[in-house]
Amino acid sequence: MEKWVALMIFSASLALTFVGCGTNSSGNTTAINRANISNTVVASNNILQSNGNSANANSTTSSTASKGDFWTEAAIGGMAEVELGKVAAQKAKNADVKKFAQMMVTDHSKANDELKSIAQKKNITLPTQIDSSHQADVQELQSESADDFDKEYVDMMVEDHEKDVAAFKQQAESGTDPDAKAFAAKTLPTLQKHLDAIKAIQAKMK
Repeated sequence: MEKWVALMIFSASLALTFVGCGTNSSGNTTAINRANISNTVVASNNILQSNGNSANANSTTSSTASKGDFWTEAAIGGMAEVELGKVAAQKAKNADVKKFAQMMVTDHSKANDELKSIAQKKNITLPTQIDSSHQADVQELQSESADDFDKEYVDMMVEDHEKDVAAFKQQAESGTDPDAKAFAAKTLPTLQKHLDAIKAIQAKMK
């Protein structure tokens, strides 16, 4: 393609030289020919520039995870569990709830780091902070009274982990990205362990 364009430019330039050196009985015709050749050269240069831009675009494989996809949801959800766990580890009265909250911080921090590592290798840019919805959950938990805090956190964790287990199970079974499937399959048992643990705590509190 580039050889064809180069030949096109050379031919156009050579024709322009002949027109400039030769004589023509009609000044208007000569001007028109020169204008046409000049336009051809400009168009050819544009083609070369366009090809160069396309090549540069193709060489860049980095992408930003879009809202709603597995990578984004896993990253935001994981960060939210850590933030909520930190709040609960400080405010919870129940020893089992405190222990569970600390497990959230430890396990989800580890999973978050692994997710970041995979995303980096795939040139995927993950969100670096939780979204407004999860931030509202953190603020709600922070403002909860001491008497109601444990129940509120436990109920929140049951709901969150039921959703997480379902989402990771679906990804592990029918996801189209091999890396996402592998991460979901590896993380799913941990999420199921969390769900079982928090349901047991919830049952004891009733």
